[in-house]
Amino acid sequence: MTNKFFFLFTACLILSSCEKDTAHAPSHEEFKENSPHSQTSSVEYLASSSDQTGRDYPAPWSVSRKTLSGGKQAGVELLTLDNGKIKIVLIPARGMGIMEVISGDLRLGWNSPVKEVVHPSSINLESHGGSGWLEGFNEWMSRGGLAFAGARGSDQYITKTGDKVEHFLPLNGKIQNTPASNYEVSVDPAPPYRIRIRGTLYETAFKGPSLKLVTEISTVPGSDHFQISDQLTNNSSSHQEFQLIYKGSYGSSILEDGAMLFAPATRITPMNDHSSRFIQKWDTCRGPTEGFKEEVYLLSPLSDSNSQSMALLSNRRGDLATSVRWKTHELPCLTIRKNTASEEDGYFTGIEPGTSYPFNRLVERKYGRVPKLAPKETRTFTLSFGIHQGQQSVDKLIAEATQLQTQENLKISPKPPLTK
Repeated sequence: MTNKFFFLFTACLILSSCEKDTAHAPSHEEFKENSPHSQTSSVEYLASSSDQTGRDYPAPWSVSRKTLSGGKQAGVELLTLDNGKIKIVLIPARGMGIMEVISGDLRLGWNSPVKEVVHPSSINLESHGGSGWLEGFNEWMSRGGLAFAGARGSDQYITKTGDKVEHFLPLNGKIQNTPASNYEVSVDPAPPYRIRIRGTLYETAFKGPSLKLVTEISTVPGSDHFQISDQLTNNSSSHQEFQLIYKGSYGSSILEDGAMLFAPATRITPMNDHSSRFIQKWDTCRGPTEGFKEEVYLLSPLSDSNSQSMALLSNRRGDLATSVRWKTHELPCLTIRKNTASEEDGYFTGIEPGTSYPFNRLVERKYGRVPKLAPKETRTFTLSFGIHQGQQSVDKLIAEATQLQTQENLKISPKPPLTK
């Protein structure tokens, strides 16, 4: 993605993520289930098809903003990109994460025990032994990264000045609890009139990382597909390690007892001994199960001749599904996280493409899965998502995944990898 493809309409709407509207309205409709006590400001429309003349859009669209108030979510903005068929709800304050995606009665998202959209100022990443990240976790799409991701724990590494140090890393990194410095809305001036919301985030420290993430969420009016396009830049004068895991958490609408996962791969490995007991059923999901202990599987994804891989989750009947596609040279690892606990405790299954697996960075580095950015280097990461309804549409998608898997037999490793 380059600037020449990023056309701004009328005037570029560069909006501070710290802006706050005056709150006076009742509960936000799209979050009344997840946030029953939330209060929001009135809707402010940042852009819409009705503002544009001389363009024949295939469906009416809009981008609107609300600001939450009360509790730990005070001041958090929600941006809703409505393309006429799907609604994508973004949270600039929470790393430009996506709260949920709605298409009619279908929802990409899950019902976390965390009911508020928590502002990062209320998160202490090092609380609960380094698991403070979980105090705000309720988004459909969140990121692990940027300098590190994965499990909490100590890491030993060489600093930019050549010193060997040991440092404690909290769970999943910092970027999901980093507010966007700014964001902007645009629409391409020519068909298919792609609508784009682009945000900029920084993860920097004196004598530490100097990373810049420019993320763009985009879709076409009337489409049931959308895209995340990220640019990660090392702004420092020395090489910089990084990790990036896209944590898609699927709960409502599609996930149920008998739901199926399809993820063409060359190898699958359990992350721990508990997961190894159930690895033969890694692709079949259970219904809500009280006391369920999370199962995590590490896949080496297969790709086609264009380096593209895919994964999808289908309901039991095979008439509802959601898919994600990505390039394996950008994201060579895939984690499947089955957390089919009770509804009250957070029922979801995770599909997580990444540059690495969710072990601590010390472990990932030993396996050569912690890439580096050269000084001023930029890398791009693109994920394309689809919502598929109807037996014929889902059958076609499953057939594609099945055909890709025929390129190579899936090797099942019965034991987890060594981490020491």
